[in-house]
Amino acid sequence: METLTSILGAINGVVWGPLMLILLLGVGLYLQIGLKLMPIRKLGIGFKLMWQGRDVKPKAGAGEKAPEKASDSGEISPFNALMTALSATIGTGNIAGVATAIALGGPGAVFWMWITALVGMATKFAEAVLAVRYRETDSTGYHVGGPMFYIKNGLGKKWLWLGGLFSFFGAIAAFGIGNTVQSNSVADAMDATFGVPHWLTGIIIMVLAGAVILGGIKRIAKVAGKLVPIMGIAYVIAGLLVLMVNASQIGDAFGLIFYYAFNPIAAAGGFAGAAVMAAIRFGVARGIFSNEAGLGSAPIAHAAAKTKNPVRQGLIAMLGTFIDTIIVCTITALVILTSTVWIEGEAGASLTALSFDAALPGFGNQIVAVALAVFAFTTILGWSFYGEKCCQFLFGTRSIMLYRVLFVLAIPLGAIAQLGFIWLMADTFNALMAIPNLIALALLSPVVFKLTKDYFAGKEVLPGEALDHDK
Repeated sequence: METLTSILGAINGVVWGPLMLILLLGVGLYLQIGLKLMPIRKLGIGFKLMWQGRDVKPKAGAGEKAPEKASDSGEISPFNALMTALSATIGTGNIAGVATAIALGGPGAVFWMWITALVGMATKFAEAVLAVRYRETDSTGYHVGGPMFYIKNGLGKKWLWLGGLFSFFGAIAAFGIGNTVQSNSVADAMDATFGVPHWLTGIIIMVLAGAVILGGIKRIAKVAGKLVPIMGIAYVIAGLLVLMVNASQIGDAFGLIFYYAFNPIAAAGGFAGAAVMAAIRFGVARGIFSNEAGLGSAPIAHAAAKTKNPVRQGLIAMLGTFIDTIIVCTITALVILTSTVWIEGEAGASLTALSFDAALPGFGNQIVAVALAVFAFTTILGWSFYGEKCCQFLFGTRSIMLYRVLFVLAIPLGAIAQLGFIWLMADTFNALMAIPNLIALALLSPVVFKLTKDYFAGKEVLPGEALDHDK
């Protein structure tokens, strides 16, 4: 295990080095500028389309483009496509990931998480636009899409190897970021808060997740469409209650974030201190771990949306990054920084739990434990779909059920595994997934710019019927 950890650590140091920071922020910034800051300017339109897309049978207002119809190709509503994507993004990254970023990079890491999110909105928009534009239908009649398909159909067959590389990394990464990391974090929280053994937590999650995952995307989307909004809103309300208690410290918290984003922070108490580069590195890394902009995971869910308009789904998709990082992660960060626990050497989910409990004694840690359990559960559901689609691209439709079974069986193993190694593996494969996707986004950016320009100019941007796959 030590040898494997050392090898992964060496790889992690390379893939999360300057190249990755340049790729993630550079491609996102390039897309944001190319789109003339449209994802930020049109944020309100995105929320309006999301609300309209709940049942895919909305009525068009005066002077508006016709909304999506129930007959539009796809398996799930645009709203549930976003909820499925959010189910995979709102997870341990929002609770444990934010705390880890602060523990390792200092308060300034939060600023770089915000920057990653703002440029990431353009990245997520482009991913969803390309996912719908270049999606296919498989041999069972279901729509499939994502980076591997927009690489294949957008860049041509000479780039097929790049799509295969993404799928390989994605199929494996799903077992890390979307499975074992989640069950491990929940098991830790359940043990620390309620005294539930790790193995028992793992088995319970396995049974519940298996009942949903084996039913495929429609069942996953149905569960996500209900759980994600309820738990997300409940967590934000709990965080706001803490901030009301700590109201006098909020201004200081923002001061810490902005100051230490550009200045090193000295060691204090149990906090080891951090250089500016550490703030940038861990802010970007945990930001991406949380909102997944640039990873190429979310477009796999958006490709299944009932829509023929790629830009409309892109406007909905970009909300995922905003909701995940600008809203949920910021709530967690402010809760942590308005307490004094973060300078005592704590890290991960326990730091968040202790920060909540400092303001809400007796049940603050229980709120975090329950939120973490639900967030992690929905993340497991979303990532099971991402992983199976990567596996399907590599090995065909017949491999789907085998992948689902293996994915479910891995859940209890993650619950009893060593957390440090699991986080390292997830972090490494995150980066390996992102590289092929970011290359494709940069090369296909002219397509995104043209479709977006045509959409807002009132021109039709329907991609036509989905391509046939597995034939």
